[in-house]
Amino acid sequence: MKNANQIKGVQINKLKRYKLIMELYKKSVAEHPYTPITKILEEYICPVYPISRTTLYEILCTPVNKLLAELEAKE
Repeated sequence: MKNANQIKGVQINKLKRYKLIMELYKKSVAEHPYTPITKILEEYICPVYPISRTTLYEILCTPVNKLLAELEAKE
């Protein structure tokens, strides 16, 4: 079984990666406001972070800052 600290570290790293993807998404939407999400994913996010559309939707629905703050507060 994995160590509790290792599991927490994986969760923190995943949330930090989600935060970077969310920032890239928001920047792309600000520059191209009427572009569909699928095109933003295809042209701006996938070359940097190869993720699926479903994963992008999951990231956009995740309260990243809240969860990250909770996990870092537990340390």
